[in-house]
Amino acid sequence: MRAVRFVALGDSLTEGVGDPAGDGWRGWAALLAGGLAAKDVDFTNLAVSGAQTRDVLERQTPVALDLRPDIVAVVIGVNDTLRCTFDIHAVAERLDEVYAALTAQGATLLTACLPDPGAMWGLPGALARPLARRGRAVNAVVHALSERYGAVHLHASEGAWLTDREMWSADRLHPCERGHRQLAVRFHALLAPLGMATGTAPSTEPEYPPPTKKASLLWLATAGTAWVVRRCRDLLPQLLRLAVDEMRHRRRGTSARLDLSASAAVSAALAALQPPERPADAA
Repeated sequence: MRAVRFVALGDSLTEGVGDPAGDGWRGWAALLAGGLAAKDVDFTNLAVSGAQTRDVLERQTPVALDLRPDIVAVVIGVNDTLRCTFDIHAVAERLDEVYAALTAQGATLLTACLPDPGAMWGLPGALARPLARRGRAVNAVVHALSERYGAVHLHASEGAWLTDREMWSADRLHPCERGHRQLAVRFHALLAPLGMATGTAPSTEPEYPPPTKKASLLWLATAGTAWVVRRCRDLLPQLLRLAVDEMRHRRRGTSARLDLSASAAVSAALAALQPPERPADAA
């Protein structure tokens, strides 16, 4: 009996940032891989820190298709919301193409909606609301397309775990080992009833002690600061413009228009997609 082939696509969350292992990262996907079967799981992690939906479509998906996975995880979208180039129509088109290509090979697709970075960082309202609106738009697209392609979908944007400080790294954006274990356990719980996770579920308890406060502060002062600077160069000018627009609408009492506009953009983006191809022998 051949090994179960599991391939993970995405960004730093799926790469495993926040769950160190040796000189690299482990993460929820690797933890889940260990519970997919009692033995013989062939796991490949293609996720790369900083990746956007374009990267998943153009760079990661072709490699995944060559690997012909039985199970494939596609968890992506946060980095798109943190760029001045954010376009929900483009996000929807790319995800639709990725999901269609992978499921056409017969792979079981794993997806997840993601928490709002602005809320996780505790940004002021005028800055947080535009990011939250983008996050809701991406999650709405992921929800709709996950249903379209029969994905096993995890609602990772909800639940008490989001406010549990023990689940998160110092940057408040990536889970720590405990948080990655939560994601792995929750995916395993979704797959087990379908007969797609026959191995032992990952433990919820960390294998390693959490980083010390000193180590967390050191990370924030080095790699963390560098990450913030890179994002600020790209996002901050536009985010400030969005914040000014947000405050102007609040003064006028027309904030609801921004939410309606975002919802309309999601609907338009989904409506513009071609319907999925039906099998030739379908009625």
